[in-house]
Amino acid sequence: MIKNTLTKTNKYFSLVKFSHTIFSFPFAFIGFFLAIKLFGYKFEFKLLILVALAVLFARNAAMGFNRFVDKEIDKINPRTALREIPAKILKPRSVLLFVIINSVLFILIAFFINRLCFYLSPIALFVVLGYSFTKRFTFLSHLVLGLGLSIAPLGAFLAVSGSFSILPLCFSFVVMFWVAGFDIIYALLDEGFDKDNKLKSIPAFFGKNKALIISIIFHLCSVIFIIFAGLIGHFGIIYWIGSIIFIGLLFFQHSLVKPHDLKNVNLAFFTTNGFASVIFAAFVIGDMYLKI
Repeated sequence: MIKNTLTKTNKYFSLVKFSHTIFSFPFAFIGFFLAIKLFGYKFEFKLLILVALAVLFARNAAMGFNRFVDKEIDKINPRTALREIPAKILKPRSVLLFVIINSVLFILIAFFINRLCFYLSPIALFVVLGYSFTKRFTFLSHLVLGLGLSIAPLGAFLAVSGSFSILPLCFSFVVMFWVAGFDIIYALLDEGFDKDNKLKSIPAFFGKNKALIISIIFHLCSVIFIIFAGLIGHFGIIYWIGSIIFIGLLFFQHSLVKPHDLKNVNLAFFTTNGFASVIFAAFVIGDMYLKI
């Protein structure tokens, strides 16, 4: 029975690409420790766990819903035909139930965090779930995905402080343009499929060459907000070292991908961005506690 439970759990971990939470957690921790170290709020381990759970449940709901909504598209796309629903590893109704449970848990966690987070939780869910429909009507879907993940630093800050501030908002913009930029790179793999099936994406609308240029522009926007956050937050040298590493990895991924050579897309998308988020968060939080 335990073995069957673990097998079932692994199926859902695979469904939501659990390992990819590495894109969300580091920036949530940045928002959390911004409120504590730079704004003087009290550290509470229980609250940190609640924030982590909120990020986890929101992401599970978003990824599960995306797989549910896209099940018919995934079935006819050779790249996604082996995903859990089209491959009949998980039933659509089971995935939908998984989404509902995670959505309810997210709202419940928000209730235990503070009143503001509770009131904003349905809006956050609307954004992260609504992304799944956007590629049916706008090529700006990449920015909507970025917006969904950008909730992490601001949401974590709100969990501690219960109020808004421009500094965590800057980090949210960092995330939004960073994610939109690398999602464009990943969407290059489906350029032809998206065109044939009338799905919207920047590669399908503009072509591979222009899409890569737009991706670079988005990443430059992310850099601008990194610099702005560093200046208004009066960060020290550790922050700037981390920023340089993050920016370097940001643009390193562009050297891995060419319009007619996409064999390194997965390396650019998963590995490079995973390292970038963890390293950047470690240096930002380190700067708060080890001012140089």
